[in-house]
Amino acid sequence: MKKYYIFKNSIYHLSIYLFLVLLSSVSAAAQLTIDITKGNIDPTPVAVPDFLSENPELSQLGEDMASVIRNNLKRSGLFVSLNPEGFLETQVNIDYQPNFSSWRVINAQALVSGRIVSESSNKLRVEFRLWDIFAGKQLIGMRFITKNDQWRRAAHKASDEIYKALTGEIGYFDSRIVFIDEKGSKLNRKKSLAIMDQDGYGVKLLTNGSQLILTPRFSPSAQKIVYLSYENITPSVYLLDIETGKRTKLGSYPGMTFAPRFSSDGNKLLLSMIKGGNSDIYSLDLNSGLSTRLTNDSSIDVSGSYSPDGKQIVFNSDRGGNPHLYIMNSDGTNKKRISFGEGRYSSPVWSPRGDKIAFVKSLNGKFSISVINPDGSDERALTESFMDEGPAWSPNGRVIVFSRETRGRYGSNSIWSVDLTGRNLKKVNTPGKASDPAWSPLLP
Repeated sequence: MKKYYIFKNSIYHLSIYLFLVLLSSVSAAAQLTIDITKGNIDPTPVAVPDFLSENPELSQLGEDMASVIRNNLKRSGLFVSLNPEGFLETQVNIDYQPNFSSWRVINAQALVSGRIVSESSNKLRVEFRLWDIFAGKQLIGMRFITKNDQWRRAAHKASDEIYKALTGEIGYFDSRIVFIDEKGSKLNRKKSLAIMDQDGYGVKLLTNGSQLILTPRFSPSAQKIVYLSYENITPSVYLLDIETGKRTKLGSYPGMTFAPRFSSDGNKLLLSMIKGGNSDIYSLDLNSGLSTRLTNDSSIDVSGSYSPDGKQIVFNSDRGGNPHLYIMNSDGTNKKRISFGEGRYSSPVWSPRGDKIAFVKSLNGKFSISVINPDGSDERALTESFMDEGPAWSPNGRVIVFSRETRGRYGSNSIWSVDLTGRNLKKVNTPGKASDPAWSPLLP
């Protein structure tokens, strides 16, 4: 029996639906597997020919869709996309097995064969098959039905399925990044809330830049954003529903120091606030509106982040002298320090996998995006520059986006990404200056 999956789109992709169907003769077990812990060390060669189409008007779209998939796989650091000019076989029908020997000669380990068919005046059927070249077998085969103008999302969805088939873990390509779009000089900068696909395409402004917007955070369970705004002088926290465009003011907090972070179920927020001259962490229940104080110390306690299971919170505190990382239970009990290295630790955020915590470390005038295990072991720096800050995880916990600022009066901000090895460092293209990125969950 065929299985159907429906993916509902947000206001960003208006009223569009994607249908995914498993094609026949899908292999039950894959021979080709990728070790996702190796980053771009010896990446796996994958061939992605242009998608076929009997309709000449769709030929360019077939090229574009294959290009998006190639770029997605390449950016992950786990794959290298082979140059189509070197392909020895020209496919004319994806319904038949390829000539595996022709692909082995050029060292391809996996092959993606695709086709685009016009279903109606505004709908496309996109099909692809993933082949294990050395085992000589099909790994997966799938079909998407989508609106014509949503072909790029279909390509991202296909990329996620290919990534999952080859690594055994979910992908992150069908997702978005919210960020602060910056215009003007460093001393007179206009900041707007913006959103884009994870590869930098489809940028849309969500605010007009008339008010100061800071540190947006995505809900890990829904297409919702919380952010800090100074539109009424006093810092206020707003919740923006990307699906409906509805904006809700959660409250004004004169002592607000950082934007809140969601719990994994999206029902709570962690806030850092100054009351009575003391900075502490509070939990805000979005359903009841009630807040609970979780820390009560004369030190500076800020930047709380829930673990994926909601049982623990990592936060930043200078109670031991310099700012370091601490973990406590979600009710504020059992606080313990987990970082003991040199330098200053800040902005911790728990991976959605639960196995790592990303943070910013400053040492000897340099800033780095670093990771550490929740028990304090295996601390590693992934980047280093004049100013790297604001780490945010991909939905699968394998890639981190962050802000990088260049030195000087006319320095600019940009968004970068790095994988867990630290070797796959890349700049994310944006129309102009950009900062404070936050990654969405996979789109529904």
